[in-house]
Amino acid sequence: MVPMPLIARVFCILLIALTACPAAAQKQSPSASSAPAVTIPSEEKPAPYDGQLLRLAEILGSVHYLRTLCGADSADWRTSMQTLLDAETPNEPKRREKLTASFNRGYRAFAGVHTTCTSAARQAEERYRNEGATLAAEIAARYGN
Repeated sequence: MVPMPLIARVFCILLIALTACPAAAQKQSPSASSAPAVTIPSEEKPAPYDGQLLRLAEILGSVHYLRTLCGADSADWRTSMQTLLDAETPNEPKRREKLTASFNRGYRAFAGVHTTCTSAARQAEERYRNEGATLAAEIAARYGN
């Protein structure tokens, strides 16, 4: 698991992405060190917020699909998901798989229903962004300290 300050930063990034649409994806500068990072596998333990995190991943997948469908820039949502995965699951492949599956489930759920951009699709995207922003804020407030 990641130290809480990093988790808080990730959720702040997600909160900004979910509330300020379209959010600008920020690229991190490469590390000054040229030595490869050493990762030590750790025992995978569920975080107390995993249920909320799975829902957030599903929301990110849904918003990603709906924004793509309606012609808006949607790369930020996939980038947000990747940031979340990198921060939460660097040495936990099973948790990473679960979060990725949730993202994909959210994407496919709307892909099966909406094939064109309609007012219902736009409304669903807005509702999901609002739910995601609330969820990210709750997780950061409760577990980010």
